[in-house]
Amino acid sequence: MSWKGLVLAGGTGSRLFPLTHQFNKHLLPVYDKPMIYYPLTTLMLAGITEFVIVSDPVSLPQFERFLGDGSQWGLSIEYAEQLKPGGIAEGLLVAEEKLRGAHIALILGDNIFYGSGLPAVLRKSLSESKGATVFCVDVADPSSFGVVELAPDLRPVRIVEKPKQFISRNAVVGLYLYPADVMGIAANLKPSARGELEITDVNRAYLEQDRLTVRPLGRGVAWLDGGTTDNLFNAAQYVKLIEERMGLKIGCPEEVAWRLGLITREQTESLVGRMPNSSYRAYLDGLLAGAQ
Repeated sequence: MSWKGLVLAGGTGSRLFPLTHQFNKHLLPVYDKPMIYYPLTTLMLAGITEFVIVSDPVSLPQFERFLGDGSQWGLSIEYAEQLKPGGIAEGLLVAEEKLRGAHIALILGDNIFYGSGLPAVLRKSLSESKGATVFCVDVADPSSFGVVELAPDLRPVRIVEKPKQFISRNAVVGLYLYPADVMGIAANLKPSARGELEITDVNRAYLEQDRLTVRPLGRGVAWLDGGTTDNLFNAAQYVKLIEERMGLKIGCPEEVAWRLGLITREQTESLVGRMPNSSYRAYLDGLLAGAQ
């Protein structure tokens, strides 16, 4: 089963203005790393090495200069242009040519996941996926999210976008696994009232076909996003706290690539050797020295 990662990094970032006046929000820092590193490494830890990044025409050259073709981390990264925001599901269609025939792990570029059991959950989900798989977490205020109602055996019953009446606390997070036939579903969607192709409608289509699996991530996995100034600040504080307490970095592609065997020790040393003196380089130098 061939999987490709689709990272959606478009949008206007209007809720982060003026930070995003001249910068794509996915290149803004979340503590000590650009936001895009976090979703990228989440999918790397799931075992995915081929990626397509979707963004707007102005931002794409920035991503290409910043990430290149991914070969420095043992990855393949391609880029697809989305002229204007048209919904998460539209991102699938924008990248269709580069994703054709592959199963797709779609992740929102401003979503951050962390938890010791997360890679195993994702790898298991990829290996067992027969239809679509979505992930959910308990949230205090479900009215701001797409929410899934689950039966006692965890079968999904219904999905509602930003429910006005309480359904459940199971918010669907910005990470979705789809078979290749998702393109046909996305192509037949009608725009919502806000003029976008909604990912909830894609998930609802799989639910109606009885081909939707919902996996609760549980209390051991943190889910954050950087979509507002408060959320961006809180995410940075969380990453800072975890890294300082544990002495390990979250979302470090050089480390992930090396530990997964995507690049050799010599390649890692070469990457680190070209970095300017910084706490980020010092961390990687320390990892390499400790592994001798």
